[in-house]
Amino acid sequence: MKKINEIFYSLQGEGFHTGIPAVFVRFSGCNLSCAFCDTAHEEGVMMSDEQIAEAVASYPARMVVLTGGEPSLWIDESLLSLLRQAGKYICIETNGTHPLPAGIDWVTCSPKENAPVVLTKIDEIKVVYIGQDVSKYMAIPARYHFLQPCSCQNTREVIEYILQHPTWRLSLQTHKLVDIQ
Repeated sequence: MKKINEIFYSLQGEGFHTGIPAVFVRFSGCNLSCAFCDTAHEEGVMMSDEQIAEAVASYPARMVVLTGGEPSLWIDESLLSLLRQAGKYICIETNGTHPLPAGIDWVTCSPKENAPVVLTKIDEIKVVYIGQDVSKYMAIPARYHFLQPCSCQNTREVIEYILQHPTWRLSLQTHKLVDIQ
């Protein structure tokens, strides 16, 4: 059984896959405590892998995004296998502090201050920028590096940083800009 905060269907609003329809499986609980987190960790219902896969399969999108909270605390090969059997392209948004099981198609790592990243396969780094030194995140091997304004509040600052450090790309929370979940 896994604690699920919510399962919903929308467009991916951030990072490399922005604009693609996806089913989001938001897990409750996290091993970190970030001031800008948008998940109510105390909320959620316990669901079996089969119930989660059935709920995900009820939506037409091929892409599923495992997010949280911190999904690496909950996911396992059993759940991934059921999602794969349902024909899903499996993405995860993780803080990178725990190893991941095999079978994930796309790994988005959103590293946090003073929390070491242990992952060795990362497709994109996505850092919520609040003025911290992000140069250390360039050492994490990833195909893409995104900086994201914190809740759309410091967009100009992020743009200025990226213009001075062009290895970074801008990730806007488009779901907030167009007012969708």
